[in-house]
Amino acid sequence: MKASPTLASNLQMVLTDLIELHLQAKQAHWNIVGTNFRDLHLQLDEIIASVRLFADQTAERMRALHALPDGRSRTVAADTRLDELTGGLISTKEAVKLVTARLERTVKTMRDVHDEVDEEDPTSADLLHAGIERLEQLAWMVNAETMTPSTAVTDPAAT
Repeated sequence: MKASPTLASNLQMVLTDLIELHLQAKQAHWNIVGTNFRDLHLQLDEIIASVRLFADQTAERMRALHALPDGRSRTVAADTRLDELTGGLISTKEAVKLVTARLERTVKTMRDVHDEVDEEDPTSADLLHAGIERLEQLAWMVNAETMTPSTAVTDPAAT
């Protein structure tokens, strides 16, 4: 099977956001300070490893479909849908918010392209399913670092 231009473009969007998420999580990992530093530092390593794996699987799936993944820094910077991460030191509390937002934005990209991907190639959609499941789990886990027991978990604006 060969990917259509639409399938290749959709997978490229996912790849771009995954690469940017990996870089931003690493930037946060290096520059966090504050309460629960060590726990969050290690948790970011876990996020980075998962995101790198999904990026690699996405790029390799593209190649299996005769599409060309583009992970060059220029392409990623121009095409990512993630907001830029600020420079300098980041408090652990702020890092939790920033990383959670970026995990959720990457999941949104995956969900946005899912139906078109699934229509053409259910196997690629299976990769998206696995990525969505894991990134949503990681978003929940990192966000729990700053939640209180009284937070309304069914109201995303409350977290």
